[in-house]
Amino acid sequence: MKNNYKTMRSRCIIILMLGVFNLSIAQKKVIAYIPNWIDLNAFSSSVQYSKLTHINIAFENPDANGYLSFNSGSSTIIQAAHAQNVKVFVSLGGGSVSEGGAIRDNYFNLIKSANRTAFIQKIYDYVVAHNFDGVDMDLEGPAINSDYGGFVIALAAKLHANGKLITAALSEGYGGANVPSSTFAAFDWINIMAYDATGPWAPGSPGQHSPYSMAVNQFNYWTGRGLPASKAIIGLPFYGYGFGSSANQGISYANIVNTYPGAENTDQVASTIYYNGIPTIKQKTTFAIQNAGGVMIWELSQDAVGSKSLLTAIDQVVNAGQPPVGSVLIQAENYSSMSGIQTEATTDTG
Repeated sequence: MKNNYKTMRSRCIIILMLGVFNLSIAQKKVIAYIPNWIDLNAFSSSVQYSKLTHINIAFENPDANGYLSFNSGSSTIIQAAHAQNVKVFVSLGGGSVSEGGAIRDNYFNLIKSANRTAFIQKIYDYVVAHNFDGVDMDLEGPAINSDYGGFVIALAAKLHANGKLITAALSEGYGGANVPSSTFAAFDWINIMAYDATGPWAPGSPGQHSPYSMAVNQFNYWTGRGLPASKAIIGLPFYGYGFGSSANQGISYANIVNTYPGAENTDQVASTIYYNGIPTIKQKTTFAIQNAGGVMIWELSQDAVGSKSLLTAIDQVVNAGQPPVGSVLIQAENYSSMSGIQTEATTDTG
């Protein structure tokens, strides 16, 4: 009996160690932005929810009084996602807002210290009313002003106190330096926009806008500033840019592979169209699984279907590192409950 107890205890310890070893893999995030300028009701039925952990619906924005817009089709996405244990955030802002205009002016006024508390209450009430799980702040570039840090820290406190989450979409090259490191503790994670290094706006600099090296460099930049690696989510583009005779402000990955046979296996077609094909997406996802907190997709409606799907390629990499369902991690959790040690080995808090 004593020997059996020792054997059982040894096995439990080994199982626990294996569970801890696989902990970082088990919690990797696969986050997809879905734009709300498409037909969300129709698109909802085509989403591969089982391959995602989170969805960010983009974008909603405030009026001058701080009341946020809402696309009714979001409710369809939220209901379908929640049915498969996928969390849904509302993404506020957007790249076009950051450049200027009335909406950016609204933000600048609303996030001032004098107006901040009232605006945060409106955001929180909105999240609760529409059953969102959190807020993704997508203020970029010139929209990241001196009030940004104080605002997101206060918003995070309100959301966290009520069981909601907060993230941000940020890039080093477009306002990243203006983001205070003090916000890193407030954000549950940061969606790193590791793309748009060049594009049709720079016709004299044709080339890959989102190489593998950019994903690594962006990860190193943010973690080098103190962001925990587990909070660094590597952004993946589901689109490309054309230069020269193919100049285009954005070409969906789906359109590229439907137009050019075999394009899913490379990163460049027609001499002047650059994007990420399946091999590069898998390489970046592998890096994220091994080093970061997961991957983010901009944006899901641009994916192809079937064997050419980039989301499917991501899922193949993620699942290749996952322990079998019902084995190591579940046993590790059982051992922890027996020993009184808490673990999040099988829990996703974000």
